[in-house]
Order: sequence, then structure tokens, then C-alpha cells
Amino acid sequence: MPSLLKLNSMISPTHLHAMVIHFPIALLLTAFLGEIIGLILKKTFLNQAAFYLLILGTFGTLIAYLSGDAAGDGMEGGSLGKAIMLHEEAAALTLWLAIITTLLYGALYFFKSHNRWYRIVGIILFATVIGSVTRTAYLGGQLVYRHGAGVELEISE
Repeated sequence: MPSLLKLNSMISPTHLHAMVIHFPIALLLTAFLGEIIGLILKKTFLNQAAFYLLILGTFGTLIAYLSGDAAGDGMEGGSLGKAIMLHEEAAALTLWLAIITTLLYGALYFFKSHNRWYRIVGIILFATVIGSVTRTAYLGGQLVYRHGAGVELEISE
């Protein structure tokens, strides 16, 4: 059984990023689906659950962004550097869109606003977040599966 000290040395920023990136993807997608279904079925509970999932997904996006930033340190240059830059820019856009969407939904929730136009803007913004997180995930997958970023070829014990 590995000691705690050895376990800590095994978790690099690349490993941490790989462990956390799936949470914001899942949380944001589930939140968006909950919001849409809640609006269609007129179920306030689903909209409230979607709001809380949006908050968690936004925090997860922040953690994924910070861990990805640390994982990408020292991988500049060449085609890998360009691919990392594209992924990093997409991740920053996703983070800002998630924050703005969370603030908008927070204001709507706090002020108990049921204004139809604010809801439409919120849905469009939320859909933009989903598009952005999907693009970011695709570019991250390209980094791993096409460029081999973060892949260790040596088997260690």
C-alpha cells in the first residue's frame, strides 16, 4: 500500500486536471437539461436544482481551469503549444461564460424575476456555455489523443 507521501508525489497537475475536468462538464450539461425540462414541464423544483448545479458546475469550471493552467506549464512551443493555447483560450471563455450565466441566474433567482425576456436571454447564454464547454472538452481530448499531452509512456510502480 503506497504511503500518503508517495501518493501525493504521484498526483501531478496533469493528473489532477484529468480527475476534475469531468465534473464541470457533467454538472453544466445536467443543469442545462434540468433548466430546459423544468421550463417545458413548468416544474420549479427542476429549475431550482438546475440553478444549484450551475453554481457547482461553475466552481468546477474554475477548478478545472486552474488545474489545467498548472498542467500546461512548460508545454509551450510547436504544434503542442498551439493546441494548448487553443484549449486554454476556449477554457477561459467557458469559465467567463459560466460565471456570467451563474450571476444572471443568481440575480433572477434572488429578485424572483419571471420576466420572459430575461429567461430567454438566460437560456441563450446557458446554451452558449454548453457549446463552449463542449468545444473546450473536444480541444482537450485532441491534446491527449492526438498530441499525447500529459501521457506518460513509462510504467512506474
